[in-house]
Amino acid sequence: MKFGIVGNLSKETLGDAVMSLLGTGEKRFIEFLIHDEIAKSINKEAGKRVIQKKYIAPMEKIVSECDMMIAFGGDGTILSTARLVGRAAVPILGVNLGKLGFLAELSVDEVESFVDDILNNQHVIEDRMVVKVTAEGHDVQMFGVNDIVIDKSNSSRAIDMDTYVNNDYLVTYTGDGIIVATPTGSTGYSLASGGPIVVPASDVLTITPISPHTLTARSVIVPDSSVIRVSIESELQSVRVTADGQQEKICTPPVSLFIQKADYTVKLVKRKDKSYYDVLRSKLMWGKDIRVTKVD
Repeated sequence: MKFGIVGNLSKETLGDAVMSLLGTGEKRFIEFLIHDEIAKSINKEAGKRVIQKKYIAPMEKIVSECDMMIAFGGDGTILSTARLVGRAAVPILGVNLGKLGFLAELSVDEVESFVDDILNNQHVIEDRMVVKVTAEGHDVQMFGVNDIVIDKSNSSRAIDMDTYVNNDYLVTYTGDGIIVATPTGSTGYSLASGGPIVVPASDVLTITPISPHTLTARSVIVPDSSVIRVSIESELQSVRVTADGQQEKICTPPVSLFIQKADYTVKLVKRKDKSYYDVLRSKLMWGKDIRVTKVD
């Protein structure tokens, strides 16, 4: 098995984490390819062992030759890695170098032992839905693992968003925007905007308004076979469309945006001994009474 190593260059601990993994690989005679941008950054640091040329490759080669990607960073790093992998279906293992992350499976200290688990086939690969957005008459086609967000861009005015599901009129949301989230993205922006938590294996999409101007506006869960159309006729100067908070396009109304499940999935590497519910309890501190403080 050959592993590809990618990561977030802004993380101070990235170099140490990558070199530690490389040492593990050399001890176990495992093949690695390290993203050339990471290798360049590490090789510039004084006191670091220089990464040999045989381990360094551009992203295109890593995606085409490696059996698994190891992404060092946070959820954002995993999302950007998923976008680079695209339809290649290379599984991604997330290693958390940040704070709160629902997608990153491991801490740095757990990587070495989990690599052994992978080599012994003691891991799980989960397929995660990808969502696509397009627009009539506009240069828009983006893909998101978490969500597609439509908002009012830089305007201070609320926008009216006529929302349809499979050409059936749902409602006109008035507010700052709308989020269409996959189950994976239900614990992100959608949750912060009042949306529900959805188990990743669920075959649904969630539509959640952002700062709606009426208390009766609520999230709606629809089958993932649905085509969601959001039409904006407002005279706003621009409407912003964002995928996973990383890619964006600006459209001038009137515009109709179409959001639906993509024709491919992203594969995430998970541990066999830890369920999604374990992650929720850990990350959201469910069952912990925050009113109780320890008294010395």
